[in-house]
Amino acid sequence: MLKANVVSADAAAAMIGDGATVATVGMTLVGAAESILTAIERRFLDGGSPRDLTLVHASGQSDRVRGNQHFAHEGMTRRVIGGHWGLAPKWMELITGDKVEAYNLPQGQLAQLYRSMACGLPGKMSKVGLGTYIDPRVEGGKMNARTRPLPDLVEVMRYGGEDYLFYKAIPLDVVIVRGTTADEMGNVTCEEEAMKLEAIGAVLAAKRFGGKVLVQVKRLARTGTLHPKDVVVPGYFVDAVVVCDDPENDHRQSSSFFFDPSLCGDLVIPEAAVRPLPLSVRKAIGRRAMMELLPGAAINLGTGIPNDVIGAIAAEEGLADDILLTVESGLYGGIPEGGVDFGIARNTLALLEHPVQMDFYNGMGVPFTFMGAGEMDAAGNVNATKFGDRCTGCGGFIDITQNAGHVIFCSTFTARGLEVDFSGDRLTIVREGSERKLVARVAQVSFNGEIARRKGQKVHFVTERAVFELRPEGPVLIEIAPGVDLERDVLSQMEFRPAISPALKTIDPAIYREGRFGLRERLFANHRKTFAQGDQA
Repeated sequence: MLKANVVSADAAAAMIGDGATVATVGMTLVGAAESILTAIERRFLDGGSPRDLTLVHASGQSDRVRGNQHFAHEGMTRRVIGGHWGLAPKWMELITGDKVEAYNLPQGQLAQLYRSMACGLPGKMSKVGLGTYIDPRVEGGKMNARTRPLPDLVEVMRYGGEDYLFYKAIPLDVVIVRGTTADEMGNVTCEEEAMKLEAIGAVLAAKRFGGKVLVQVKRLARTGTLHPKDVVVPGYFVDAVVVCDDPENDHRQSSSFFFDPSLCGDLVIPEAAVRPLPLSVRKAIGRRAMMELLPGAAINLGTGIPNDVIGAIAAEEGLADDILLTVESGLYGGIPEGGVDFGIARNTLALLEHPVQMDFYNGMGVPFTFMGAGEMDAAGNVNATKFGDRCTGCGGFIDITQNAGHVIFCSTFTARGLEVDFSGDRLTIVREGSERKLVARVAQVSFNGEIARRKGQKVHFVTERAVFELRPEGPVLIEIAPGVDLERDVLSQMEFRPAISPALKTIDPAIYREGRFGLRERLFANHRKTFAQGDQA
């Protein structure tokens, strides 16, 4: 009988040689094989090896402290090819300081690239990234001066008279994944993990190139006791199994949770246990953004304001059963967590593999997506990836926004120090933010406004005091908050003069009130009105 190679974390770390290309599978701290990652870091700090590594990762994989930041040492990692570093300050510091070669590629393209590599292809073609900083005609996803002279990992190709991007295969020497249980043959299940991720695709990609697969689990089981449908990685492909000896610290479901059965589908909590969010500027933005919805729609939530408030607002307003919430991690339905726990949720209805979710977003396209944004310019371009010297990367932003039916960007009007007051059903700017977000030209094109206008994509940019709609002529101001002075509080805080709708409206003051504001009733009333107008036409 085949037997699993059960080893210590230090022994697994010793299997990685200098100059290796290592892929880690995870999102935030979900799926982080902390025992193995810590052992690799310790080996480097103690003996200077492994060094000159290339680290590949589809999603952001840190909680600002742990995760793949264990690789974030000068000399240990020579090159990083990743999707997102917003929760990885050490990586952003290395990238900004030109201490590492840094390529940023769309999260979904990387997760799907593993599958293409696994089946022997030289890469994958996609329209995702065209016209953004991923496009080699723009920046090629190269995030610092050290990387700019280096070869492109993405090429432009023509097929059927149209432009595509071709994401080249990345040969892998080692893949590190995590599961919950392994049996004596090394078959791995993920029953207590909060996401399915892209484990099998990455594993088979490594095997295609003759690479090793290292797996961390919580426990071992007798062969034959695991349900075959639960096995996510067959033991035949596993080179080493590490049983975590401190699961509470090194095998957490997510940064904030060691184990909560409602996060992996083993418990459904009552809705009464979900506390409404207190009124805040972020909640007000989320409320106005949700007024663009149609009942019965599937929606996507991005990081930042959307993921932190939209799900909670839907639950508070009794709308949870009237929309289908999805997140790039693969979840459908439920009440999402945010911040360092982005991508997990309680009471989910379905949980798909990460690359399969991206098939939905890249192909059919989600009807509505709510995304955070850092800057918008006069052309309708949006930057959500580079802020001053902080290179956060795109994550799933480009995969999702490029193909969504309706993109709703959620952002404060200014940043750094903004304070507002909602007394009297009106918005008062107590202190203006010191950093403008409506700029003449964005620092990096994460969303191409010209392409969106050309294909007729519906786009809104929602802030606490003003709402813009992207039209053929560019961003058009369509609403301002009650209590706000158009010139002083809006136009003078922008670096460009937008078109102003002749039918400029006032934002519904209900979004600035405590308690429920009747979102469900408003959406259904608008829905009925739209249908009635259609019947009359």
